[in-house]
Amino acid sequence: MRMPGDRMAAEQVARMIRVDHAGEYGAVRIYQGQRAVLGRGTAGPVLDHMQAQERAHLATFDRLIAARRVRPTALLPLWHLAGFALGAATAALGERAAMACTVAVEEAIDAHYGAQIAALAGDEAPLRATLAEFRAEEQEHRDIGLAHGAEQAPGYRLLSAAIKAGCRAAIALSERI
Repeated sequence: MRMPGDRMAAEQVARMIRVDHAGEYGAVRIYQGQRAVLGRGTAGPVLDHMQAQERAHLATFDRLIAARRVRPTALLPLWHLAGFALGAATAALGERAAMACTVAVEEAIDAHYGAQIAALAGDEAPLRATLAEFRAEEQEHRDIGLAHGAEQAPGYRLLSAAIKAGCRAAIALSERI
């Protein structure tokens, strides 16, 4: 058990960076899928805004992967396909379903980032600050989704639960593989 003030094991931090890199990669792909379907409509500018933030998050994790010599997940090709498919499929169900997807993903990521921030030791203050900044932007995305009718999507509860379960599974796999 880690005590307050103990240095976090390098492998634990590497797992965090690996899974966060995969998550941000998947988020970019989700927005690409949503934009492929809804990008020319009224949702386009909102999706563009959220995707731009996710791209910035991914660029940060790209740098951390290289700087800390962390092996990326071997599942990136799967997340490439699955992220786009999830985004396109929810967008095909309509703007509210796309926003329901955003809300579900961001709620899962909010909890994930919160746990990571709590676990990081004082020697990882810069990483903790980065995660806190990204978490705030993910919460903004959730709020945008709610403001755009996510909860009015047909089957919202079922859709949300399925997407959150998928996110939790992707997190667990990406940390290790």
